[in-house]
Amino acid sequence: MKDSQQTHGDIPTTEENAHGLSVETRMSNKLLEPAASQIDHDPYRALRFRNFRLYLIGTFVASLGEQMISVAIGWELYERTNSALVLAGVGLVQIIPILLFSLPAGHLADHFNRKYITLSGRIALGAGSLGLTVLSYMHASIPLIYACLLLMGAVMAFVGPANSALAAQTVPNQIYENAATWNSSAWQLASVLGPALGGIVIAIEQQATLVYALDAGACLLCALLLFLLSIQARERSAAGSKMSLQALGEGVNFLRGSRILLAAITLDLFAVLLGGSTTLLPIFAKDILHVGPEGLGWLRAAPSIGAVCMALAIAHIPPFKKAGKTLLLAVAGFGLATLIFGLSHMFWLSLLALFILGGLDNISVVIRSTLLLTGAPDAMRGRVSAVNSLFIAASGQLGGFESGLVAQLCGPIFAVVSGGLGTLLIVVLVALLWPELRRLGMLKDASA
Repeated sequence: MKDSQQTHGDIPTTEENAHGLSVETRMSNKLLEPAASQIDHDPYRALRFRNFRLYLIGTFVASLGEQMISVAIGWELYERTNSALVLAGVGLVQIIPILLFSLPAGHLADHFNRKYITLSGRIALGAGSLGLTVLSYMHASIPLIYACLLLMGAVMAFVGPANSALAAQTVPNQIYENAATWNSSAWQLASVLGPALGGIVIAIEQQATLVYALDAGACLLCALLLFLLSIQARERSAAGSKMSLQALGEGVNFLRGSRILLAAITLDLFAVLLGGSTTLLPIFAKDILHVGPEGLGWLRAAPSIGAVCMALAIAHIPPFKKAGKTLLLAVAGFGLATLIFGLSHMFWLSLLALFILGGLDNISVVIRSTLLLTGAPDAMRGRVSAVNSLFIAASGQLGGFESGLVAQLCGPIFAVVSGGLGTLLIVVLVALLWPELRRLGMLKDASA
């Protein structure tokens, strides 16, 4: 589906092109961009644009801090309570604001300046990390930590759609797939380094306080890089920016009419909901594999190491010719790797399973991200991204709660193994219910 002309807000001014770039920036980018005949298979094409480089570095820095905090929260709470249910509560308090605010956040991202929504959100998240620093230092109660995470989750509900839609304004639409690949690479690289660094800092300090402070600095640096983006503010229509139930539901209605997009999101939602094992990694590190905080850091990093390797491979190969079947096979492999991890009692085998799991999951991420960028018109990208964020975040956080609850009742091994089997079942059901996905060839065909 080709991008429709923008309506309501987010209409480019006469000094901007359809991607929100000024004439000066367009000319600068043109000088950096080689002739079309030279870039047909250029794996670094998106990196030739200054705006995308700034956006990518900012996203990487912010993701690095987020991954460090994820390790710190999990380790600190389990070290203090030895309760899988407390770990599950982390996911629950973070999903509540996402459920409440994602759709309004998508509407705002389509009618207000996406750059400044994201920038302001990063600053607010930095303040939240400083709050966690103080709470950790004072050994505050678990409910206070939950309250801080709840507020940070509310901020992330607004940052997510604006940040996703902002990516499309940094590159021409011809190279969305390449940009999505590098975006995934940056996030996954942060997911490699973040857990490892977080685990090392905790091991040295014997507490998580410094990790939260480092994340606050990462948020501020990301905000500075976003400020340097040369994307001009766009005009908005007062009528177009009016929020209503109908306006909030437009993203949902769009996805309902795009069966391939709906199938891809549904597949990812239930696979993560059932097959996610990262919430239980502190338990596996401490009680099953006996590897301590350093081992936990590497367990958290292993999926992302696999994902980075896969992302670099995807960037250097031609586009998928059978994207639908590739997606289904990748998610099936994700479920099988989850099953192996749940049964393993050897550290090296657990690392290998998580490495393979992460590589296969990255295929799903790249295909789904490209479908969202190419399939949604710019004027609706915020709302469509909000629905996608809602589904993905819901599956991740509720999946964490589900894993923690099942682990509390039946044990962590049963929780992970049953989730892997459930993922395999979901792949079969999606393949049967959405035959369009099985038949999908090149990703560009999904927008036709």
